[in-house]
Amino acid sequence: MSEERIDISRALKAAITTGKVEFGVDQTEKAVKEGRAQMIILADNCPSEALKEKTDVKTHVYGGNNMELGALCGKPFSVSALAVIDKGTSNILTL
Repeated sequence: MSEERIDISRALKAAITTGKVEFGVDQTEKAVKEGRAQMIILADNCPSEALKEKTDVKTHVYGGNNMELGALCGKPFSVSALAVIDKGTSNILTL
């Protein structure tokens, strides 16, 4: 496993546990539109062109597909996109 995945895994788990994270393309697009997203993380196969083109929100493209991102988040479903609303105690915004 690469260092990036270890770091993002730890940071994501901390953000999910101690902060506020919204999952899914629709929720992520809504959070960006409303200005609530501090950062968005996209799977490399995220279908949303609108999220891929956003430049006003910090964006990190995860080097795996939506199934891998879902598993990394500890979810029993695929996650194509997620929005970090509150980072909690994580260092996720440094990615």
